[in-house]
Amino acid sequence: MNLKTTYLGLELDSPLMPGACPLSENLDTIRKLEDSGASAVVMYSLFEEQILREQLAHQQHVESPGESFAEATSYFPDLPSLQIGPDEYLDNIRKAKEAVSVPVIGSLNGYTPGGWTDYARKIQDAGADALELNIYYVGRDFREPGDSLERRMIQIVEEVRNTVDIPVAVKIGPFFSAMANVAGRMDQAGADGLVLFNRFFQPDIDIEKMEVAPNLLLSTSYELRLRLRWLALLSGRVKASLAVTGGVHTGEDAVKAIMAGAHAVQVVSALLNNGPEYLKKLKADLSAWMAEHEYESVDQLRGSMSAESTDDIADIVRSNYMQILKGWKYEGD
Repeated sequence: MNLKTTYLGLELDSPLMPGACPLSENLDTIRKLEDSGASAVVMYSLFEEQILREQLAHQQHVESPGESFAEATSYFPDLPSLQIGPDEYLDNIRKAKEAVSVPVIGSLNGYTPGGWTDYARKIQDAGADALELNIYYVGRDFREPGDSLERRMIQIVEEVRNTVDIPVAVKIGPFFSAMANVAGRMDQAGADGLVLFNRFFQPDIDIEKMEVAPNLLLSTSYELRLRLRWLALLSGRVKASLAVTGGVHTGEDAVKAIMAGAHAVQVVSALLNNGPEYLKKLKADLSAWMAEHEYESVDQLRGSMSAESTDDIADIVRSNYMQILKGWKYEGD
C-alpha cells in the first residue's frame, strides 16, 4: 500500500504526523513518534510573548542601572507553563534534527507583524525543514473591522515568507465571514500550506472563585466535520498544501480528511489520550481501509470527495441543509 504524500514540498512516507503539542517537548517522545510511524514532527509552539519577554529582559539588563528594579517585566502576564525560552527552543530543534530522520517543522505562535518574525529565520537556521505559523488573535476591539484583522494576518505571512527560504504553513481558525477569500489571499501571499483549523481557547468561569478558569478540552471526532467542509471546498482551488488538525481520532477520520483533500493529517488529542504508539494503529487502520476498498495510493484517494469533484456543490450543500432540518421529527407526547 502506497501511503506516500507530498506536503509543503516535502516527500513523506504517509500523511500522519503529530501536530504542535507538548509531546514534542521531550526528545525521547519525539523518537517514539518517529518509531510509531510519524512522517514528520511538528514542534510545540514558540510564542510571541516568550520572545518579547526575553527581548525586554535583555533591554533591561543592558540599559538599567544595577540597583534598579525590572518592573517592566510585569507588563507581561505570568506564564509559568512557558518556561522554555527562545534560545532553548532553537536548541531543541537542533537536537530533534539530530535525533530523528523525518522532517522537523518549527512552530511560531503570534498575532502581530514585527520583529518577532526574525525568529522565523532563526528557526530555519536551527535546521527546521519547514515552519508552521500559528496565528492566534481574538478580535475584541469594537473599532477594528474584520478586513483590518485579515490584512494584519496577511502581512505576517508576507513578512515571514520574505524572511525564510524553507516552506511556510499557516495554521488559521475558521471564524471569517469569507473563509475562502482569506484562504485565497494566504495562498497568494506565499503560504506553502494551510492548516485547518486552530482550536481556539474557550475560557470557562469558576463561579465560586469569580475567576476565569483555563480549561482545555481535547477534541472529538465530531470536530472533524467543520474541517472536512473547508478541506473539500479548498482542495484543488489553492496552490498551497492542505493539512487537517482537530478531530482525527480513528483511521476512518484520516480517510475522510484525505478524501476531502488533505495532504497531511495532524493528530494531537488522540496521541495525548493514547500515547505516541497510537500512530501505529492509525496508520494500520488507514492502510487496511484502503486495501479493502481497492485504493492503491493516498494520491488516488485524495480529493475524491472534494468540491472540485462535483459541478453542483453549492446545490448539494444547500439541499442537504434543507433535508436535514426538514427531516427532524419531534417525538413528543
